[in-house]
Amino acid sequence: MPFVKRSQTGEIVAVSAERDDSHPDEVASDDAGLRGFVQAMSSTPGLADSDLQLVRVLEDLIDLLVDKSVIRFTDLPPQAQEKLSARHSARLSMRALDLLSTDGGQVI
Repeated sequence: MPFVKRSQTGEIVAVSAERDDSHPDEVASDDAGLRGFVQAMSSTPGLADSDLQLVRVLEDLIDLLVDKSVIRFTDLPPQAQEKLSARHSARLSMRALDLLSTDGGQVI
C-alpha cells in the first residue's frame, strides 16, 4: 500500500512506498485521490498526443517490416499480435465508415 502526504485541504501532494514522517497516511492502491494524483503527475501537456501519434508510427513500421519480410507477424508475442490485429480491424472499420479521412480525402 502506498503512503501519502496531504495538503491542508486533504489533497494528495506526495506519494511514497514507505511510511515516514512526511508520508503518514496509508491509502488503497485504487484510491480515487491517488489515481488523480498519479494521472496529474504523468500527464505532460502535449506528450499524450505525441504518444498517440507514435503508436500509429509504430503500427506502420511493424506493417512495413512484415511487408518487406524483415520480420514475420508471428514473430511478435501473442499479446502484441492480438492488439495489433484488433487495432487493424478497428482502423478498417473506421475507414469503411470514412471517419478517418483527412482534408485531402486520403485516409490516415
